[in-house]
Amino acid sequence: MNKITALIGVGALAFAATAVQAQETLRVGTEGAYPPYNYTDASGSLVGFEIELGRELAERMGTEAVFIPQDWDGIIPALLNGRYDVIMAGMSINDERRERINFTQGYVTTPAWFVAPEDSELQSAETFEEVRAALEGESIGVQVSTIHQAFLEENIPDTDIRLYDTQEQLNLDLASGRVDAGLADGPAWAPFLESADGEGFDQFGPSLTGEDFAVFGEGVGIGVRKEDEELLARLNSALCEMKADGSLAELATEWFGFDTSMRADPAICG
Repeated sequence: MNKITALIGVGALAFAATAVQAQETLRVGTEGAYPPYNYTDASGSLVGFEIELGRELAERMGTEAVFIPQDWDGIIPALLNGRYDVIMAGMSINDERRERINFTQGYVTTPAWFVAPEDSELQSAETFEEVRAALEGESIGVQVSTIHQAFLEENIPDTDIRLYDTQEQLNLDLASGRVDAGLADGPAWAPFLESADGEGFDQFGPSLTGEDFAVFGEGVGIGVRKEDEELLARLNSALCEMKADGSLAELATEWFGFDTSMRADPAICG
């Protein structure tokens, strides 16, 4: 093989590698049932804050995001089994989950809220101790396999904890009076409280955050398999860019109604 032929061959290989890279996709596992983070609209399309965020991050990484719906209670096992590359599903970063997967730096942080009918005696509870006493013997709904379930089981075990597969199912039972109260992420309650079904319901007690209860973690991040260190670095780099140029704050404000975005992690972004 002469030098010219060799150079042509090298060039062809380089072009092929570039073409393959250009076609690469970022497969994102998401629940599709947790507005405004991620949910399915009337046309059956996945929409929400994390859908737009995932697309923006993928574009900055030079690829395209493809979203794969997955029930919440199987979302980490499906990542580990290779069904998708990352999780973006309103997943809080905490030590228990870190034992199985890695996380990017957090991108948003929001408090958890208790919600009950406005005419419920629960509404008089203001401190957490008052909430715990008021909920004794009452029923409270929560989505299964969430930090909210773990919080209730650890801190309010004397209440009747009802488990739901989705936030929507919890909302329906709360609206119909089949459960006395509910616990979920604050923004996740917004669509219900702003709907006709949510009329006559309101938050009670304190907002709950990781500053007061470690179970609520360190904000919401992207879940990645432990062996995918390069992918983790690329995602963190794209998040650093979005935090620096203000686009993450703008996107969070659009979807949550206020800026829920987290500041850049200096250990990652410098």
